[in-house]
Amino acid sequence: QVRLEESGGGSVQAGGSLTLSCAVSEWPVNTWCLAWFRQRPHMNREGIATIYWHLGTSTNAYWAEGRFNIARDIPKKSISLQINPLMPADTATYYCAISVKNENCLKAANYDYWGEGTQVTVSS
Repeated sequence: QVRLEESGGGSVQAGGSLTLSCAVSEWPVNTWCLAWFRQRPHMNREGIATIYWHLGTSTNAYWAEGRFNIARDIPKKSISLQINPLMPADTATYYCAISVKNENCLKAANYDYWGEGTQVTVSS
């Protein structure tokens, strides 16, 4: 059974940095891309950054350029998201997800498997 588990969330001060991790077990056969999403209070889930697992290339949402960096660790079969510097508006639940579709990899509707999320709270 495919399982994703996020870790690394917590309460941090604005201006600091945080690295989230996503461990994956039982990978889908046709994994195409993995991504980080977040859901802020009272808002829709939004795509932050995606990485094409077999290609190793990545794409950020336009608003996430500069502060968010997605990376993969092939031996550990995991991905990470570094956020630097953090802002209060980054307060959200952060999710990682896997898609087996060769479609828009920053669109939540295209994802097949999700983790439970990890909470990030940024104080000013």
